[in-house]
Order: sequence, then C-alpha cells, then structure tokens
Amino acid sequence: MPLWIILVLVGAALSVLGFAGLGAITLWVGAYVVLSGLVLTIISIRTRHGRAAQTVPSPSTTTWQRRAARLGWVSLSLTALALGLLGGAIWLLATARPPIVPDSPDPVLDVVMAALPVDLDLGAPRPGVLLGIGFALAALIVTFAALQTANALRVLSSRRQVTEPLPGSTSNVGRRVLGAAAMRRLELDVPPAWPASALPAIPPTVVRCTVLLPAHDEAAIIGASIDSLLSQTRPADRILVVADNCTDATVEIALARGVEVFETVGNTQAKAGGLNQALARLLPGAAVEDVYLIMDADSTITPDFLEVALGLLEADPELMAVGGLFSGEDGSGVLGQLQRNEFTRYQRVIGRREGHLFVLTGTASVFRGYALATVAQVRESLIPGHQGGVYDTLAMTEDNEITLALKSLGAAMTSPPQCRVTTEVMPTWRDLRKQRLRWQRGALENVGVYGFTRTTATYWAQQLGLAYGAIALHSYLALMAIGILSVNGLRWSPFWVAIGVVFLAERVVTAWGAGWRGRAVAVVIFFELYYSVFLQWAFVTALAHIVTRRGKGWNDVPRPALAAVGFAAPVVAALGTQWNPISAETMQSSWVEALALFVGVNTLIFATLSVFQMLPPIVKTFHDRRARRAGSHPPAVPDERTVA
Repeated sequence: MPLWIILVLVGAALSVLGFAGLGAITLWVGAYVVLSGLVLTIISIRTRHGRAAQTVPSPSTTTWQRRAARLGWVSLSLTALALGLLGGAIWLLATARPPIVPDSPDPVLDVVMAALPVDLDLGAPRPGVLLGIGFALAALIVTFAALQTANALRVLSSRRQVTEPLPGSTSNVGRRVLGAAAMRRLELDVPPAWPASALPAIPPTVVRCTVLLPAHDEAAIIGASIDSLLSQTRPADRILVVADNCTDATVEIALARGVEVFETVGNTQAKAGGLNQALARLLPGAAVEDVYLIMDADSTITPDFLEVALGLLEADPELMAVGGLFSGEDGSGVLGQLQRNEFTRYQRVIGRREGHLFVLTGTASVFRGYALATVAQVRESLIPGHQGGVYDTLAMTEDNEITLALKSLGAAMTSPPQCRVTTEVMPTWRDLRKQRLRWQRGALENVGVYGFTRTTATYWAQQLGLAYGAIALHSYLALMAIGILSVNGLRWSPFWVAIGVVFLAERVVTAWGAGWRGRAVAVVIFFELYYSVFLQWAFVTALAHIVTRRGKGWNDVPRPALAAVGFAAPVVAALGTQWNPISAETMQSSWVEALALFVGVNTLIFATLSVFQMLPPIVKTFHDRRARRAGSHPPAVPDERTVA
C-alpha cells in the first residue's frame, strides 16, 4: 500500500477521534497527518508525469569526504534543534496552569482516560511544536542523505548497497521542507559521481606477508624486535627495516640478523613519512595476496602472532586488517604498573567487545596491501589527506588516523586475544605527559578533520565521555576540598562508603589480568585516582592547545602532576593543622548544594557503570551460549538413500 494512502487513513482516524472527544491535540495531529498524505499524493502524481521530461543534473564537484562531514554536522544540528523545541514544548505542557487534565466527573472523560493517560485540550498547537516537527523532518531527510553518503564511501566492503541519490519523492519532499536553496546548498539531489568498489574480483585464499619495521635510532631494542619476528611459528616472507635518519647502529644490527634495510631519503615527516616512502615502492608492484605487518621497532610480538593474524585474513575475505593487543614491558615502578593496568583494561574492553577494536595499534597491525593502496588513492576525494600517501603526515597519531580512514571505507577489522604485543612504558611522568598529550591531541584533531559521520560518531562520543568524566571527577574533588577546608572534616555515610567499595572493586577486577602487582596497585585507590587526574589534565591541555592553535611541541607545558599536587596541598594542610580558610556557612550556600547534587548524580551514574564493567558482557555471553548450544547439537548425518 502506498505511503500516502496510509497517512491519509491514519490521519482521518485521528481526526475522528479528536472530534469524538479525545482532545484538540489529537484533531490537530490527525489533520497534519492527512495534509502530509495529500502533499505526498500531489508530489507522486507530479513526479510520475514529469519524470520523462526531467533532465539529469550534472554531478556535484564537492568530494564525498566534504559531503559526509557537512551532512553529518547539519543533521546533528537539526536534530538538536528539534529535540530542544519539542523538549521545551513538553516542559511547558507539564508545567501548564491550570492542569491539562480537567478535574471533571464527565463520563465521557472517564472513557477517554481509560484509553489515554491524559486529555490534552490545548487548542491550536504551539509554534514551538510546529517548528520542532519541521526541524525533525528536516533532520530526517538530511540524516538519510548522510547515511547514503557513508554508504558510498564503503568501497572496501562487499556489503555496500549501490543506491541512487535521494529518490524522486523524497527529493521533492526535501525541497518543500528544507527549501530549494538549502537543497542546492547541501547538494542533496546532485551527489558526486558514485565511487567504484576497490575489492578484487577474486579474493586471495593464501596471503604473503611483508614486515615493515620503522626505526629511528632504535639500536637498543631493535634486535629484540627482529628476534621476535624470526621466532614466529609462521614466519614472514620478508622483513624490511625502514631506517629513518638513523645515526646509531640500527642499520648494522638489522643487517647482522639477515633482514633487509630500506633507508629513507630526506624524510622530515617522522614515522608516517618514512612508511609512505617504503610503501610507495612496495604497493605499485604488490599482488592481491600481499599483506603488511607494520610494527614499531620498540615492540615485540608473541610467537603465534602472524600465524593467527594471517589465518584470519585467509579465512575471511571481508577482513582488511588485524590489530594487536598491547601490554607494557616490565619495570618503571608504580608508574609503569599504572600504565600496564591501563593497557590490561583496554584488552579487557576489546575482549568484551568480541574483538571490535577502536584503534589499529601502531605497535603491530597487519593490513591487506590493496586496502592500503586504496587509502592512498582515495585521499582528498573519499577521506582526508593528500592523495598518494597511505599515512596522513599531518596527523599526530597516524595509527588512529589510518583506523578512521579504513573504517570510513567500510573495512572490517579485529583484534584477537592471541595477537599480543609488548611495548615500552614511559619511565617518568614527564615522558608520559608528552606521550599522552600527543595521543589526546591527535585523537581530537583526527575526529575534527573527519567531521561527524557514521564512522566517527563513536569516537565523538568517547571524547565527550572523557570531557564529562573530567568534569565529574574534578567536581567531586572540589566538593571534597570545600568540605575539608570549611568544616575540617567529612561526614561518613554507609551508603557512600558502599559506593566507594564498588569503585575500588571495579579497579581491582578490571586490572586482574595484570597479575598480583597490578591488583596491589589498584587496591591503593589513591594511585589510580592520581593517575586518572593526570590523564584528564592531559586531555584538557590537549583541548586547550587545539583551541588556542598552539604549536605541536610540549616541552614548555606545565606538568599536570604538579598542578594536581598544588591542588591537594591546601587540603592536606587543612587536615593536619585544623586550618579552615572557607567559612562553614559556605556549605549551606545554594551553589554548593547544586554542586553536591551534581556530584551525587554523577557518582551514582559511574557506580552503575562500574557494576556493569564487573558483570559478564551481555552480548558476548549471549553469543557464547548460542555457540555452545550449536556445538552440543551436531548436524545429523544425512541418510545415504536421501543423498542418492
């Protein structure tokens, strides 16, 4: 049945119910639905008669990458406006005086209340409601186009559905809702030329692996990295050390172990530039079965890493990349253990997500060669960057950027638990600050360049979650400090002590895989709390650098650790010396009460999340049980007569 007939029938039914006493709002909604159905009727008739005379518009000159970013932000803005207006209208309805449900013994009203919870006798709809509905329709149309754009980008997926631009009826509705000028501005009905699939006609059943080991003055550790490659249960077909402006014995150590060395020429773009030079020589002559393990020279992999990763690529032609799960090397005291606990928690999260990764780690990941070649070819048209370069040399975190690039192109990827990597940990707080500032700023800049798309929505949510977590934790610390500095003490409550026990248990449970040292550090909750504050300061500092457009060098950045110590010093002094620089009346002020309410709500939210982190993952548990049931009931052996 056509959509316009359904709308007319539903609208007519709602209008009749409105006349019967269900309220004016029901009547107005029914009339609006009938009108929508009649508009669609006129549009469909005009489209049917005028389709033969329509001329095909010329393709847009806007790239798919810019189109995806633009439509994503527009759809998000329209959705926010619609939700704001409709939410405001609902708030006005809820706080209306007199109440929207009259207090009357009318028997007709009793029948109405039996069918609906309230009787909305409001007369004409408020302008905010109409605007909200209009923005919601506009957001729906733009979101449809944004999803179509995301589908067009998926040239590395066989599940990409090749669809035409906005269907004729939808395009006409869009012109009436958005306006012809907005349709032309957004180019909703005139997209760029549809990109062709980048998948090979016949996927390979056996792969050939080349290892790229970028190194810059890694003489102290590169020997161990090469040894871990030479001891693989399934050895690589070729090992190539990419020596980038090395001034130590890196090249000599590599040659002594019998591997090849490629020395970069005039590279000033760090690791990404060196890899681009090597891949520019390898990819043009690569076959469809060629895959590449790109691994940091300061890392080592488990002996079965390549066997597992290459086996997965051979078994699943849809899989474009396999990433490793990294853990920290031993040493560096409590700071090193805090980093190892962090890496252990990340491994646990990926395991609960059944291998669905966030980042193809630069420590060790395997890529299909034609996937990397596609990335280099479609930069500037489908994804950001300069055409011809596999890695974006402007990105501070090249592993995060290449992950976004491949995911935008529809590439499937995984991180199996068997593919383990051991990498270095930062030995000092200063080194850790530099590393995390680079990671945080790189992640923020990458999602900013890609915009708000189907692929980056999860990453934007992560960044918002980090910001919310920083606000929540520092609000909690501020409230505790105010309490100590004003009344020189805290009130102990069994309920909030139990909440604290939940947080402590979550820290220990999630770090359980790090061994007894990791559990011992997690039990001392102050270590974990200090480490969290340190990482949040790195996030805030990176965000401030982006906003102020500061250069990408951090040698002169104040250490977050010192800032945290400076914040804690007066609190410790107040506890030790009975010093109360804040008056006790401050605790009774309205803004402190609001802060306490905010902290209380946040604490309950994070406590709930902590409980879920300790419970078995719901989706993974369901899949495991289904797999066990399938394994306990093997398929019946067919009858020979039936086969014959």
